[in-house]
Amino acid sequence: MKDIGKNIKQLRMQKNMTQDELAEKLYVTRQTVSNYEIGKSRPDVEMLTRIAELLETDVNSLIYGPAPDTK
Repeated sequence: MKDIGKNIKQLRMQKNMTQDELAEKLYVTRQTVSNYEIGKSRPDVEMLTRIAELLETDVNSLIYGPAPDTK
């Protein structure tokens, strides 16, 4: 669970989305997204759900990391 920020960043970058773009869609500042990604703060459950929806994933992927590719 300590890697939530790293997982958010990884999934955001896979979507070719900047921190600014994600922040705008979440109605927060870029600094808030940055704080999530560096582990300075953690999103609450509601925010995790919104992030997951925007990144087209599930909350478990944000908490535990994306499922490994099985290709």
